[in-house]
Amino acid sequence: MNETIGLQTSSITTLFQELNLSKLSIPNIRISDIVDIIIVAIFIYIVLKWIRETRAWSLFKGIIVILILSVLSFRLNLYTTYWIIEKTLSVGIIAILILFQPEFRKGLEQIGKGSITKTFFNNEEEIMPKKILNEILTACFVMAKAKTGAIIVVEQKVPLGDFEDSGIAIDGIVTNQLLINIFEDKTPLHDGAVLIRNNRIKRAACILPLTQSEIGHELGTRHRASVGASEVCDAYIFVVSEETGAVSIANNGKLYKNLTREQIEDMFIQQERQNNKKINIWKGRG
Repeated sequence: MNETIGLQTSSITTLFQELNLSKLSIPNIRISDIVDIIIVAIFIYIVLKWIRETRAWSLFKGIIVILILSVLSFRLNLYTTYWIIEKTLSVGIIAILILFQPEFRKGLEQIGKGSITKTFFNNEEEIMPKKILNEILTACFVMAKAKTGAIIVVEQKVPLGDFEDSGIAIDGIVTNQLLINIFEDKTPLHDGAVLIRNNRIKRAACILPLTQSEIGHELGTRHRASVGASEVCDAYIFVVSEETGAVSIANNGKLYKNLTREQIEDMFIQQERQNNKKINIWKGRG
């Protein structure tokens, strides 16, 4: 018994001697290392959040399963299975880039529309003139009472892109009478979206892209198109439901439903205050 204890003690002593703890030291952590870790953590968080909101989440779970099978097949010496997985992954990366090109594009657009990017590149203090907002809200709530469906896109810094080419050129002054007349049922321009750019109605009857995100089964094509358009540009998109007469706003891929006029006005006031605060902070630092 004593001999066994002695051998164990001798083995432990030998292990500590080989480790040579006296030479071990804690590495110095610099401020740049902390910043580096924070940047990587934020990047991983943004990527995972973006994956959860797109079809790539199912793909991501599938890749995790394949990687686990690959490790198990390697450890258990399942050479055929490991060879198949290895060859599939080598070709699969290119296939993923091709199949999910729209999702990757959407992710880059979301980064470009992020709050940090807006802080550096957005210098305008006013989202839209109050007169324009009042005309749009007046038209929306008049149409809401009559349950007339409508989509009004108020473009900001990022243009709507190729989707505006599907509409009819107008170039008119923004008035509630003109907006109501455009969306009047059975008129030539009522089906589609109105595009407002530089405080003028540029186009009507524009066909917008439908979102692939889940926004609720009770919502129709207008709401899916408004969210889809807000995913490809930074516009504020006003939606009037033909079924319920509810007024909603889509922006940055999110839909704010069933809003009153006072809530919308307060929303724009708060957003302009935030933008002005950010601009003033950066001007002060400059």
